[in-house]
Amino acid sequence: MDTAELGMKIQSVTGTPNWHALFTRHQHEKSVAIALSYKKYEVFLPLYRSVRQWQDRAKQLWFPLFPCYVFIREGMDRQLQILTTPGIIHIVGWSGRPAIVPQAQLDAVRRITESCLAVESHPYLQSGDRVRVKTGPLVGVEGILVSKKGGDRLVVSMEMLGRSAAVEIDDSNVERIGPFPEPKSFHRISAFG
Repeated sequence: MDTAELGMKIQSVTGTPNWHALFTRHQHEKSVAIALSYKKYEVFLPLYRSVRQWQDRAKQLWFPLFPCYVFIREGMDRQLQILTTPGIIHIVGWSGRPAIVPQAQLDAVRRITESCLAVESHPYLQSGDRVRVKTGPLVGVEGILVSKKGGDRLVVSMEMLGRSAAVEIDDSNVERIGPFPEPKSFHRISAFG
C-alpha cells in the first residue's frame, strides 16, 4: 500500500466501529500504518504535501499531519498485537481504556486532506472563536479561524491528541458558532505498564 493512499483510507459511515489513536515513535508513522495494514487493521494516516527546497533542487514530500499519531479502526480486543507492532509506543486512552476519536473530528480532517487546498500542521489552540464553513468544498466543517501571514486559516483540532491542522480559507466563507470547548485530559495505555 502506497503511503499517499494511507492518508485517504477512512470511511465515514454511521454505526460503524470506533476509531482510536496510537502514539508512535518519531518518524515511524508511515511504517506503523503499513505494518498494521499488513495485519489486516484499517488505519488512517492523514498526510499533507510540502515542497522542500535544497540548493540544487526542490522536492515534493508527504508528511504526517499529526506527527507521532496513527488512527486505527477497532481492534482493541487485540491490544497486545497492536502494541507489539514496531514503532508504536502506546494507545491513547484514559482510565486504562482506549480513547475513542470522535467521528466528526476524523471526518473534518479527512475532508481537509482530500480537498485541493493547502493544508499544514498547526499548533493546537485552546481558546478563540469556533466557526463553521458556509460555502465551498469544506462546507459544514467546524474549527477555529486564525490569521497567519496575511491570510486566514481554518484550524481543525483533534482534541484528544492536543494537535491541530490548518487550511487556507476566506473568512467571508465562515460563520461564528461559539467558543471553543475545553480539551479533555487523556492518558496512555502501554504494553509495558
